[in-house]
Amino acid sequence: MAGRISDQAVRASTGKGWAEWFEILDGIEAVQMKHRDIAQHLYDEHGVDGWWAQMVAVQYEQERGLRAKHEKPEGFEISRGKTVAAPLDVVYAAWSDGRRRRRWLSEPIEIRKATPGKSLRITWPDGTSVSVELYRKGTGKSQVSVQHGKLPDAAAAERMKEYWARTLEALKSAVEA
Repeated sequence: MAGRISDQAVRASTGKGWAEWFEILDGIEAVQMKHRDIAQHLYDEHGVDGWWAQMVAVQYEQERGLRAKHEKPEGFEISRGKTVAAPLDVVYAAWSDGRRRRRWLSEPIEIRKATPGKSLRITWPDGTSVSVELYRKGTGKSQVSVQHGKLPDAAAAERMKEYWARTLEALKSAVEA
């Protein structure tokens, strides 16, 4: 499956490759199990740590047609990130100040929660959820990470993934000007 973690990487971190994990999970009829139960089995019975247990469970579900790319229990979720040559306070202000935000983001948003210089929780006009995380990346540089969740389907996820790639470029232009 394209886009997944390499067999070599999963083997180095878990002791088994994808085919071996899929065979083990097929052997316990994991296609009939909930995601959390698959991950818990990997953790309890095979000693796979939390992040890797989740990753193996997700890949198994995708491989067996139980889950689409970007699909979560509450809908689809995508993420995009961008590093910009601007200080953290400038990037935060570009999100939190409505006047500055309108220079690069035309959609009207509702900021539910904001932690200055760190994060924002946003309700998108269609009711979906956007999470913005900000990170200092050295003097005069910042990283922006956007997660857009509760999307209704795979097509919406792909549209928003492209949208955020363009929009973060617009943010970059606005804060680096």
